[in-house]
Amino acid sequence: MALEASVVNGEVKSTATISTESTEKKTGNSSMDKDAFLQLLVTQMKYQDPLEPQSNTEYVTQFAQFSELEEMQNLSNSMTLQRASALVGQYVEITHEDENTGEASTIAGTVDYVTYENNKAYVSVGGELYSVDDITKSFDQDYANAGTLAASFVNSMNKLPGVSELTTTYKDVIDNLTQVYNDMTDYQKTFLSEDDIDLYKEYAQRMAALTAVSEASEGNESSDDSEAETETETAEATEGA
Repeated sequence: MALEASVVNGEVKSTATISTESTEKKTGNSSMDKDAFLQLLVTQMKYQDPLEPQSNTEYVTQFAQFSELEEMQNLSNSMTLQRASALVGQYVEITHEDENTGEASTIAGTVDYVTYENNKAYVSVGGELYSVDDITKSFDQDYANAGTLAASFVNSMNKLPGVSELTTTYKDVIDNLTQVYNDMTDYQKTFLSEDDIDLYKEYAQRMAALTAVSEASEGNESSDDSEAETETETAEATEGA
């Protein structure tokens, strides 16, 4: 039996080597599947040295090792999909790198669903798919809601003038903050720092004082108007008599 050989780039290569390289080019960087392994195994058996053939035990051992590796890969993929599926409905943070610019950005949102493509799990957040490997943080919905509520609360306070510069024109804003704060659960309030809570209380106390002064002033004006009306009515009655 003659062995075939070819010259490639000045090097003599056997048909088995060429076949192996061809298979590697087809598989690329993707993991080798069972069909590719069997093809290589058959090629190895076909072009083995007839004077020193490999024993059947070696082939069985190679196949058993590959089968074990394949099972481990399948188990790993299954665990990845299971982990990704558990994220549905969860609030996550994703560090995503733009393929064109290479810039990294942080995306946050709720996982709508999970899909599995090319042995890789992807999560849908805000209508876009991201690799589950890009997820840096995950939270339950209560945590996410509490964090969002606290951030909105603090953001509203940051838009107010200083406490000493507060006027009654901001009464609606302070009343809204008071309602939100009173409606917060104890757990949600833990997302506010002590400084934020103290600042809110200063705003609330300042607005209460300004409102009291304004109401007292309006009461005095009403009283003066009533006295003026009484004096006018008395004068008219006297003239009529």
